[in-house]
Amino acid sequence: MLLKRLTEASGVSGNEKEVRDIIIDEIKDYVDDYEIDKIGNIIVHKKGMKNGPKLLLAAHMDEVGLMVSDIKDSGLIKFITVGGIDKRVLVSKRVNIGKNKIPGVIGAKPIHLQKPDERKKALDLKQLYIDIGTYSKEETEKLIKIGDYITFDSDYVEFGDNLIKAKALDDRVGCSILIKLLQSDIEYDLYASFTVMEEVGLRGAGPAAFKVNPDISIILEGTTCADLSDIDEHLKATKLGDGPAISLIDKTTYFDKELRKLLVNVAKENNINFQYRKTSVGGNDSGSIHLLKEGSKTIAISVPCRNIHSPINVMNKLDYEDTSKLLELYLRKIFEGGIK
Repeated sequence: MLLKRLTEASGVSGNEKEVRDIIIDEIKDYVDDYEIDKIGNIIVHKKGMKNGPKLLLAAHMDEVGLMVSDIKDSGLIKFITVGGIDKRVLVSKRVNIGKNKIPGVIGAKPIHLQKPDERKKALDLKQLYIDIGTYSKEETEKLIKIGDYITFDSDYVEFGDNLIKAKALDDRVGCSILIKLLQSDIEYDLYASFTVMEEVGLRGAGPAAFKVNPDISIILEGTTCADLSDIDEHLKATKLGDGPAISLIDKTTYFDKELRKLLVNVAKENNINFQYRKTSVGGNDSGSIHLLKEGSKTIAISVPCRNIHSPINVMNKLDYEDTSKLLELYLRKIFEGGIK
């Protein structure tokens, strides 16, 4: 299954090659042209019989993760974070390190040795280590080197009522939707970009958009979901099962009102469940794309994901399917003249 392959691949920001290779293998026979730019973005052109506004669809390949920063005399490994990770989710997690995916476990001082004040707060990164089962620096250095990327070890699992558990649904879910679109028979001309390094400052999207110079850009994302009982209703950014999330504003973008109005109308006309992303925290590739050259009208369509930026993201398959369906219908409406 495509989404399983994508989420189980390693692709921490700046190290997206494994994910990029999967995507190229999936799309190469369905597009007219693709290239890998200097920083690793895949930029795709799929020609169609119908012309319209120059359109770019973007989804980022990278995920949050860790990097080896030091190897202690004991053989234990110290690390730094890559992207925004809540340090509370790190203790006791399984990880894979480097190109050879050496297995390890994140550990810390046992609770019965912690001071009372240490037990009341999340352990700092400097208090954590990774154990790969070696007993000396020399043994570890045979397998690991400083600068190696570290990914969470988390399998794709379907469970419960249409739910999926995996790592990196932000944003392999967007990549999956975009791949399936490119594999389909579409009548319109469009560009797509699978971008790098979104999680460390939207770094790949700017160069990709500069290359394409789109009139309209659609960002496909996996976004935060906080539908928990102890959170006020207005702070529940999105909810599982309530459909694709349409962004209003975030810390990097004020999304185009005309694009949003058309998207909402398409959803209503086709009885597709949808929701607004209620909060403005965070950002996505639109933050870089909409400011390039003369600017680009942008909109973000996202699949809600619980436990985002952790080893265990959770999404609803129906939200995923509705997002894909809504996107196809929306593109058709745009090329029929819905947006000039």
